[in-house]
Amino acid sequence: MILSLPVPTTSPLAYPSHLTSPSHPSLPLTTQTQQAILRSALKAYAHAPNAQQPSYFTAIVSALNNYIPYLFALSSGLDGKPVSGEELDVVLKQEVECEWKSVLAATNPVTWPKKGGKGKKGRVKLKGVDAEVVMVLTTLATLHRLIAREQLRGIFTTGNAFPEPDARTKAVAGAMRGLLTANGVHIYLSNLCASMSPTGAGGEGREMQPPELSLGVQNGLAELAMAEATLLAVLKDDPYPAVVMQTRDQNDKEWMVKAPEIPKVRAHLFARLCIAAGEHAGRAEALLTPSHLGGNTMKVDEEIINYSRNLRRTARAKAGRFFGIDEELGGETGTAIAWLRGAKRELEFGTVGSQDGKGWAKGWGKVKKGFEEKREDRKIEKGGEWGTDAGRIEEGRVVEMLEKKWMKMNDTINTQLIPPFEPLLASMPSGREIHSSTTYVALELDTDVLERMRAPPDADDARALAGDDDSSEDEAHVDGLPGTFPCRVASGSAANEYY
Repeated sequence: MILSLPVPTTSPLAYPSHLTSPSHPSLPLTTQTQQAILRSALKAYAHAPNAQQPSYFTAIVSALNNYIPYLFALSSGLDGKPVSGEELDVVLKQEVECEWKSVLAATNPVTWPKKGGKGKKGRVKLKGVDAEVVMVLTTLATLHRLIAREQLRGIFTTGNAFPEPDARTKAVAGAMRGLLTANGVHIYLSNLCASMSPTGAGGEGREMQPPELSLGVQNGLAELAMAEATLLAVLKDDPYPAVVMQTRDQNDKEWMVKAPEIPKVRAHLFARLCIAAGEHAGRAEALLTPSHLGGNTMKVDEEIINYSRNLRRTARAKAGRFFGIDEELGGETGTAIAWLRGAKRELEFGTVGSQDGKGWAKGWGKVKKGFEEKREDRKIEKGGEWGTDAGRIEEGRVVEMLEKKWMKMNDTINTQLIPPFEPLLASMPSGREIHSSTTYVALELDTDVLERMRAPPDADDARALAGDDDSSEDEAHVDGLPGTFPCRVASGSAANEYY
């Protein structure tokens, strides 16, 4: 239930051609060196096979954290602000121009060099150091999201051994910390985007700018990360998804000895937390829609908006399930079943006009639902783009399991009338927050590093960076065809072939 975003790529950026620092002459060239290291890490990630890409996350985050202090130093020097208590003079020779591939935009235009040549598909040309800051920090937030997803992969995989409760809690807590970090970064970026002028971010005011530079989009991503972190706080102590996954685990043999133990939960508290998560997801969906974006902002990818919508549905369905659990613990089985049917309606698995909520499990709908569940399981096991439904399928399995159990109890032990679920959904209370947002703190260079920047730049380093090549950066990795040598390169030249 964590949004998966691709990692962007960028072009070389020659800071000494745009900026100079009379007080710290080595700062522009050193910043260019750190940007080149980040570019190499992003390029290595883009060219790696999908199964090996998670191993590059740590290297990219390290390159980002090394590059960000130098980038902030240049930005502070242009604004006349001190860095680590030291005055830093930066003079602008010409406007800084950077190129980034937007991972949020529905479509990316083709950018063309000034003096002709081949354009780079998928890159957006931006102007200003602040635009570079926004794109770099957005990449940092994306990496924290991807690391959180990778931590959760183990607890959702049914092909491997079922994780122990301590390992499951540790994985969920680590993913939750990553989402809160991403939330803080997006809040910082929303404040930065609010202070940026439209012409200073993307050049001419009439030019289209990527969604990353939009105040509403950054606020929407912050709300989305908070919604995901809130649901993970519930998942950490929610035993029902683990029981459902354990029953589907082919390697599990514990059912031969005893039935899975389901401890009592703080159902009413969890329900209100889920309602708060649904409110965050609803605000994220509204902020990411084209109607809330400026006229010169590219549209956000529809998959991101659909994910926010599905996350809102899942959160409200979880709230209905927990209200049902609270009623069942109090002996009101009929009302509990009504809450489960309301949860189905929130998930939009039921057919329109179905009062009992059973329409989703009949006929072709049941077959289609089974195909979707199997496809999602294969994505998790093979490392694909799993979780695009924001947990709707998994929550549907939990609701189905509880409804089957409670219906059997209600039909055999204590028969109670099942009230309609519409008044129950309309009477949901307000949400309750569990996390507080903490704004990202900008990294600063240490005083000893600033002292070294007072030395003149090395001419050899400048010549080495001047020859940096960007021709093959956007070429995606292509695995070798079955039966061919893995190192063979597809080319029209016979000299490159392997014999």
